[in-house]
Amino acid sequence: MKQLFVAILLRFVVCPIHAQDSVAAKQWQLSGFADLYYQYDFNEPLSKERPPFVYNHKKHNSPSVNLSLVKLSYSGAKWKGNLALMAGDYARYNLAAEPHWLQYVYEANAGYRFTDKFSAEAGIFPSHIGIESAISKDCWNLSRSLLAENSPYFETGLKLNYAFNSRWSASVLLLNGWQNIKENNKSKAIGTQLVFKPNEKWLFNSSSFIGNEQPDSVAALVRVFHNLYITYELDKKMNMAFLLDAGVEGGQTWWGSAALLQYKINKKMNAGARGEYYSDPHSVVITAFPATGIQVSGYSFNFDFIASTWLSVRTEMKYMNSAADSFDRSGKPVKKNMSFLLSLAAGF
Repeated sequence: MKQLFVAILLRFVVCPIHAQDSVAAKQWQLSGFADLYYQYDFNEPLSKERPPFVYNHKKHNSPSVNLSLVKLSYSGAKWKGNLALMAGDYARYNLAAEPHWLQYVYEANAGYRFTDKFSAEAGIFPSHIGIESAISKDCWNLSRSLLAENSPYFETGLKLNYAFNSRWSASVLLLNGWQNIKENNKSKAIGTQLVFKPNEKWLFNSSSFIGNEQPDSVAALVRVFHNLYITYELDKKMNMAFLLDAGVEGGQTWWGSAALLQYKINKKMNAGARGEYYSDPHSVVITAFPATGIQVSGYSFNFDFIASTWLSVRTEMKYMNSAADSFDRSGKPVKKNMSFLLSLAAGF
């Protein structure tokens, strides 16, 4: 896989100098995004940080940058490529296990379209799991769901895509592992994705992951995970989504679900809501509570003002309730948490 990745990257770099490539087929695009935020956690945690299972908008009572990135994209007749560099709290917390220099890499991939139906891409690319991304402007809700925060945002490997027709498409992936750039063992993981879009209103997505996430120094444990999400456009103003995650590793299970709602008040204003539940009683994914595991339910409500195509102001109130004492209130473990989040996002 490494040789294929290198070959694709070299072809992507060299292709602009080939005379036979039509100039009209080359499309270079430079884009950028920045999400500045202020968040107040009413528990006033001593660490000045949100709970350990949250990776976006992490800080309490401290104006910060959640994510800033600049991206260069190439799209040709057959070849495409993306290189995006980033900084901010998302990179700091969500890529903490990566070498320091890799924490600045948001995307680094190249792809080739063999036919109108079949294509391949290799490198570091957004995860095939879930409906939410690290870029807040692309998400219905301002904060991320517990499902998104505790499943891969990005992946490293090879992805093969096939479009059967306008309704059905599928992907198969060979990956380094569960959201990691640098390999942590000799094992490879397999991913699959199946998308069904019967019409303009409905979309059904089924994504899976199978792989060993243990270091080579200990016995292998196969992680099997499945993500399902369904979206429905009720009308031109309202969108709804249902999310369901379930996984098992070494006989220990975890699961979560969420319901999302987006209402477009007018061209300048949106409102959103989310209800969610997440259960990891054996601390398979959320390892911060080994004694009790974690079971959390939550509700959030957001209001968005879209000032222009490149600027938006978003606010959100969020409430979470845990079966155990999973939150910090001024140094005292408690079961409940309330927070307010304000974001100013700009992009080009």
